[in-house]
Amino acid sequence: MMNGTSPETEVYISLGGNIGDPAITIEDALSTLSSQKGVRVMSRSPYYITPPWGKTDQAEFINACALIKTTLPASELLAVCLAVEKSMGRIRGEHWGPRIIDIDLLTYGDQVIDEDKLKIPHPFINERAFVLVPLRDLAPDFSLNGQSIDSMLENLDVTGISLLDKHK
Repeated sequence: MMNGTSPETEVYISLGGNIGDPAITIEDALSTLSSQKGVRVMSRSPYYITPPWGKTDQAEFINACALIKTTLPASELLAVCLAVEKSMGRIRGEHWGPRIIDIDLLTYGDQVIDEDKLKIPHPFINERAFVLVPLRDLAPDFSLNGQSIDSMLENLDVTGISLLDKHK
């Protein structure tokens, strides 16, 4: 591209947490991400209260999805997300356990990436109603491998997922 800048890639991310005030934490995470060189937060879904997934004996989560545009390669964007999590006090303890913030890369343009520490599209996206429900608000026409969000949600339990705010 002209003037030495890389083209921007559209990336969908999911954010969530269940320690402290997750809605404020998600806003802070998005603000911190948008302050990083090569990252622009374009929009976010409303917040949803969601039951825990994977490990169910813990507090409810607040989840949202966001659309960002980035000039960073996927591996660098992942490193930025992990650094933001760490700066906000994320401690990686129990798998699927309580967390102050979790930021997952769901997609990176239309790329398929299969590396040890990075799998794009996210390998569990079609199994997680807590991701698909907010993603549907953000990108109702989103599809993965030819499957729409609505068709992915048909096979998932959405019990206990409720809108927290009216933000659009």
